[in-house]
Amino acid sequence: MVDYFINEFNRKHKSNIKENKKAIGRLRVACEKAKRALSSTIETTIEIDGLHMGIDFSSRITRAKFENLNVGMFTKCIETVEGCLRDAHMDKTNIDEVVLVGGSTRIPKVQELLQEFFNGKELSKRIHADEAVAYGASILAAKLRGETTQKVQNLVFLDVTPLSLGVEKFDGTMAFLIPRNSTIPTRKSDIFHTVEDYQRTINFPVYQGERIRAIDNNWLGRFEVAVPPAPRGKSKVNVVFEIDDNGILSCSGEEVTTGLKRKMVVTNDKGRLSDDEIYKMVKDAERYRLDDQEYKKKVCARNALEEYIYDVETKIKDIDKSSKKKIEKKDLKKIETAIQNATRFLDFRELADVNEYEMMLNELETLSVSIISQNMC
Repeated sequence: MVDYFINEFNRKHKSNIKENKKAIGRLRVACEKAKRALSSTIETTIEIDGLHMGIDFSSRITRAKFENLNVGMFTKCIETVEGCLRDAHMDKTNIDEVVLVGGSTRIPKVQELLQEFFNGKELSKRIHADEAVAYGASILAAKLRGETTQKVQNLVFLDVTPLSLGVEKFDGTMAFLIPRNSTIPTRKSDIFHTVEDYQRTINFPVYQGERIRAIDNNWLGRFEVAVPPAPRGKSKVNVVFEIDDNGILSCSGEEVTTGLKRKMVVTNDKGRLSDDEIYKMVKDAERYRLDDQEYKKKVCARNALEEYIYDVETKIKDIDKSSKKKIEKKDLKKIETAIQNATRFLDFRELADVNEYEMMLNELETLSVSIISQNMC
């Protein structure tokens, strides 16, 4: 509404009111009053003396125009309701009562859209819309303080995480430790292992978000855990994510055999997103869900091929060291050539189609199984 009247003032008086911050502030106050008036009347007038450069400003606005100007925001309200139901795994037919909370629920268009969304269900207005939020906040304060009076002792308040939290894996995908909407306080852990022979450290970039690719999420920080040099997959780190009652995130990683440990802390005022940014990230995750799933399939297929190459190389070394019956040179040459082709394919194609990875894996598997099995007997 403010933007609408700014454009109208500039059009009428050939002046740029946007440069006058004080005038914009007065206009915003007048628009707030007009918004409230339009909840009970179909038309109202804005009148401001000496708004800009001594020019008085007066303009009428109807409820229909107001609704048209804010249709995007009204739609966003319904999208938020849909998101809440989806996160709670509920259908709108399961809702017993719709309670209006907050001053903006007095807007007739908001009530109309809500009633339409809930299939004509009568909206509950028994709670004072403005006092409801303050009432809830005072009850929460009493609970946090430890009050044990009859009025609050049977009430349960649950705070949840707005976005998932996790670490970036070696393949660039996100390993989710604390899922979105987990109740606070919470504590989750997972085991991660080395991906290279004789690796000395494991790096854990910490992200917040819903996307499969870690870089598409919000980076919070990183920590490194030292591990004893060992063959690939032998050294393991237990990563723990913990959120306390104050919403402070603590991330730690402990090497399983040595007990070597590193930790980082993320507070509410450091690296956290605003409500609008959180909303955007959730919507982006929904919008790109199919793309993310396809990306995950490709990464999993690539990892499967890399893992199989490593397994074949390890088995060949084991046979060479322990088995009396050695692999014939011509067969060994075939396997080495197949491994070289697969490795070259991985090096030159950062992310190929799933079918290409599976075809390469099947060719290597068919060849290696027939040769290795003869020497394992």
